[in-house]
Parts: sequence; structure tokens; C-alpha cells
Amino acid sequence: MIILKSEREINYLRDAGKIVAETLAEVKKAVKPGVTTLDLDQIAEKYIKSRDAIPAFKGYHGFAGNICSSINEEVVHGIPGLRKLKTGDNVSIDIGAVINGYNGDAAITVPVGEVDAEVQKLLDVTEESLYKGIEQAVIGNRLSDISHAVQVHAEQHGFGVVRDYVGHGIGRSMHEDPQVPNYGAPGRGPRLKAGMTLAIEPMVNLGTYEVKTLDDGWTVVTLDGKRSAHFEHSIAITDGKPEILTKL
Repeated sequence: MIILKSEREINYLRDAGKIVAETLAEVKKAVKPGVTTLDLDQIAEKYIKSRDAIPAFKGYHGFAGNICSSINEEVVHGIPGLRKLKTGDNVSIDIGAVINGYNGDAAITVPVGEVDAEVQKLLDVTEESLYKGIEQAVIGNRLSDISHAVQVHAEQHGFGVVRDYVGHGIGRSMHEDPQVPNYGAPGRGPRLKAGMTLAIEPMVNLGTYEVKTLDDGWTVVTLDGKRSAHFEHSIAITDGKPEILTKL
């Protein structure tokens, strides 16, 4: 069931989204060679709590971190630890926060120093595909119009769009209906209405779209070992343009 949010609820989601955006900015500033993903996790935890919010991921279905930190071929759900970032890596940082009972959720992929040109292109195109999807989040469109826009932009550049993990509705729960795939034909699924709140999150790979989960039960990696990127915003569908709730 898709829950339409009142203006009061969207205000709460704005508050949560702002905290997530600010936290991502703090963590991004700390990304450099020699820093561990646990360092990034601790920065995020400290900032979220300083804003009287709760890290949404900690303990979620048993997840150990405050953030998801996924390096290079890791697609999503990387567990923060003692691995140090190296020049040429790319690290995806996914952060959730809860305040007043409502969730914010967003992700970015950050280069560590300079990266190869094809990796930088992957990051750029993945972020562009997110905004292509957001552009379709308007009243009267169908849900799959978002999905199709993401897929077309990513595949135009020869990249693989992950099928196994998708975006989602967001509100009192981190994951609500509907699921928001990053691929598919246009003109399908429910009509988009004012009050819908969605987390749109392309996961795009340099090679195949196929993925697998490591033995830790969490970390998802590309099947061919090539790089991956992940960008995400939480948005609200309004009477006009979609509102990005997790952007500074």
C-alpha cells in the first residue's frame, strides 16, 4: 500500500532529509587516502546524534554500521571496518537518519583522490541517471517512467544497471511501498500522485548488471569484479516539480 503524506509529514521528512544531506557532506569531506570506513562511520554517527536524530541503519535487520560504505566493486551494503581507502578507489556512502519518527535516506559515490577516467565517467553518469529519474517523478506519470529514464541514460553509456536492488517508498519506515526499480519499460505501475515520497537510487556497474552477496551476508559486489557506483535522493512528489528532500 502506497502511503500519501500530508504536508505535516513531508515537513518531518524534510527535517530528516536535511540531516542526511548534512551528514553526507561531513563524511565526504573526510574521504581521503588512509582513512578507514570505520572512521567515516564514526563521523556520521557523531553528526547525526548531534542533530538529535538516530542513525537509521544501525541494527536494521542486524546491520552493524551507522552507514553503508562500499568500495570499488562493492555495490551496496558494505559494512564499515578497518579497511583503509587508497588513491584511485571509489567509495559509496549510504546514510539514513530518523527524527520525529520519519526517515531520510541518501547516497553518494566519492572518488578517493584521482580515479581513472572510465571510473569518473561511471560516477558522473550514475549521478546523472538519478536526476533523469527524478525529472520523471511528476503527477500523472507512471512509476516505471522513473525506472526507464534511469536505465536509458546509464545504458546509453554502456553501463550495467543493477536489477536485484531497487529504490523504495520512504516515511515512518525506511522501506515502504512502492519498490522503485532502476530499469523497465515506461508507462507501467501506479500513477504518481502528490504526497508520494520515494527514495530513488540507481546502482550502476562498469560491466555486467549481475551481482552477488559476500559471505558476510551483507556486502553486495559485482559478479565480474568491475567497479560500481550508487547515488540516491529521497524526494516528494508535489503539485509542481519533485522536491528533493536530501539536498543541501
